[in-house]
Amino acid sequence: MAGHSKWANIKHKKAATDAKRGKIFTRLIKEITVAARLGGSADVNTNPRLRLAIDKALDANMTKDTIQRAADRGAGNLEGANYEECRYEGYGIAGAAIMVDCLTDNKVRTVADVRHAFNKYGGNMGTDGCVSFQFKHCGTMLFAPGTPEDALMEAALEAGAEDVITNEDGSLEVITPPYEFVAIKEALEAAGFKAEMGEVTMRAENETELTGDDVAKMQKLIDALESLDDVQDVYTTAVMDEE
Repeated sequence: MAGHSKWANIKHKKAATDAKRGKIFTRLIKEITVAARLGGSADVNTNPRLRLAIDKALDANMTKDTIQRAADRGAGNLEGANYEECRYEGYGIAGAAIMVDCLTDNKVRTVADVRHAFNKYGGNMGTDGCVSFQFKHCGTMLFAPGTPEDALMEAALEAGAEDVITNEDGSLEVITPPYEFVAIKEALEAAGFKAEMGEVTMRAENETELTGDDVAKMQKLIDALESLDDVQDVYTTAVMDEE
């Protein structure tokens, strides 16, 4: 593990996420709609992707009525826009990998917007698959420094987690299969372990540590990508210390 603080970076990310809550609601509604459509059902018991999306929406304090309308729209019970999934890949500052997941009703517009953001802020948009091999689709939960390591590891592995990682700053990270994330999180909470932050994500297999001016440049590029209406998530191998 690099010498940066995983804990500081996650807390900064959470604060930035909280500051953009209005936009997050729009993205969550899109994800619920698409999950219901692709899964062919608004039933969370038979649609694991929908269960993940709804759990994330509830964590963000979205009302159950709003969630239900989005699920019904995706399942074809209500009229609404038909969103498509698309992923764009490229490189940021110092060659750090970037992956951009989108939901859009107009791919021509979306690819133009994403390419413009890459070009304007010092990145390079690449071809499909150029960086995706550097990420792993998984669930991840971060626990504060001081969490009992042996007890958490025992509970996590018993619940079906893939791994428990001890970071240099003392925080602990539990890695889960993506569609078992909710069940494992609930099992850990029942055992008395509540994560500071948890999500299903594309986790960087190796990290690119940025320093000096590169940090600000990379943050501008990520902010530009995240500000696009069609962008759902931006993943990067870049590590940018906030301390």
